[in-house]
Amino acid sequence: MRIPTPVRLDPGTLFGAARRSIWLEIGFGGGEHLAQQAERHPTAGFIGCEVFENGIVKLLAQIEQRRLGNIRIFADDARLLIAALLPASIDRVFILFPDPWPKRRHHKRRLLAREMLDRLAEIMADDAELRVATDDSDYLCWILERLTGHPALEWLARRPGDWRERPADWPPTRYEEKARTARRAPVFLRFRRRPREAIRN
Repeated sequence: MRIPTPVRLDPGTLFGAARRSIWLEIGFGGGEHLAQQAERHPTAGFIGCEVFENGIVKLLAQIEQRRLGNIRIFADDARLLIAALLPASIDRVFILFPDPWPKRRHHKRRLLAREMLDRLAEIMADDAELRVATDDSDYLCWILERLTGHPALEWLARRPGDWRERPADWPPTRYEEKARTARRAPVFLRFRRRPREAIRN
């Protein structure tokens, strides 16, 4: 019996014009970050994953208002898309203020677990960047423990300001504004996908 090979998706085929790079945002919320990035980088293709209808509607409104032709929406569990993407096909990944699932019995639902990191490392191109933001101190410890321990990822921070201050090319989100209003300090993490050849050696 022959086991069928899983279908793999080249994300570049989702866009009519050639794109220099493909960026992926997982859980784009209201879409304000994704829309601003797409507007600033018209030669890149953007894929946004979101399951909540209200967030999708808000992003669609911004796409129309800003006349953005370089965004595609995946309205389902991002893990389904990630499992289908070609290896080394994504140049940047954003996971901004994911649900921390604070209760210990719910920790298994946290998005940034080892299995997800393995899949992200597979679809990320060499030197691709993973950007993560959170305002939950417990989840921050969880994230750092797993990301700094992953062999394919390198934390780019060299000084405290590298994670306490949002980079200029990182548009704010409403979740960040909510965190600051509640006097919770958001953290901005940047990781690089190590070149595959370097890891093998």
